Amino acid sequence: MQRVLSGVQPSGSLHLGNLVGAIENFVKLQDQYQAFYMIVDWHALTSKFDKTAEIGPAIQEVAATFLAAGLDPERATLFIQSQVKEHAELHLLFSMITPLSWVERVPTYKEKLQNSEADLGSYGFLGYPILQAADILIYKAHKVPVGEDQLFHLELTREIGRRFHFLYDTEIFPEPQAVLTQVPKVPGLDGRKMSKTYDNGIYLRDTPDQILHKCTRQMLSDTARVRKLDPGNPDVCNVFTFHKLFSDSDTVKMVQEECPRAGIGCFDCKKKLAEAITARVEPLRQKIEDNLAHPDRLNAILRDGSDRARITAKATMDQVREAMKLPNY
Repeated sequence: MQRVLSGVQPSGSLHLGNLVGAIENFVKLQDQYQAFYMIVDWHALTSKFDKTAEIGPAIQEVAATFLAAGLDPERATLFIQSQVKEHAELHLLFSMITPLSWVERVPTYKEKLQNSEADLGSYGFLGYPILQAADILIYKAHKVPVGEDQLFHLELTREIGRRFHFLYDTEIFPEPQAVLTQVPKVPGLDGRKMSKTYDNGIYLRDTPDQILHKCTRQMLSDTARVRKLDPGNPDVCNVFTFHKLFSDSDTVKMVQEECPRAGIGCFDCKKKLAEAITARVEPLRQKIEDNLAHPDRLNAILRDGSDRARITAKATMDQVREAMKLPNY
């Protein structure tokens, strides 16, 4: 079987964007491919290097969410990046052959530098696309579920693989291809992409009351609609974008018809959205909390998955060292 691989950072609670933009796709793909899904804790260090105590609990939360969403450790390898040291070795070797200009032109690099409150002025942050390339190529992944913002990173991964093959006259790595979800981008409460960096998300551990508050009090709507009797424009309204993602077709149709003629106010519209999101999130939240109540079980799954991943990674590194004429005792 071909291999599929992706990862999630343990840098805080996961949100709706992570669910519909990534994890639900992971679940579908675990029966179509040999699946590797990792918790990328080294990537989390790019912004959490001074808050490492937060990473351990976040790893548990990601694992609990994976299982709650339907990932099966018998059908997919679930593991922790840092427990497979071969990732670091391949990252080091790739960093020797990757031109600096390649990583400096990564679009998300400057974007995150400008929008994050964390200190990102480190080599680790600049070089994380190279580590990401190592994460993917060390498992010889054929498919990588990603969002639209990661497409450049995946192309960089392919370029690094091609350069390695050219320099060392070998063919080790397949060229990984993107698997985009039906929802490649989920907006945040403020209309930007939903992101932990922007703190504009609805999180999978939010309670119904928290979801209601975020939808009715924090979510951006049609700014041109000042009063309840003013007609609205669903096409420019962030709330309607959420309705199309999470509400049933009858609700979407009703909002689309009633909003332009002021037949429904923004508060009632947002309240209906909160109900739809809660119906999607609450069963998952309960499963996550149940999984978190059994940390030993989570640790055992991650330990077993990391052992299995290490076998595959080690085999690739044997080939890499041979191609580079490096010692391999």
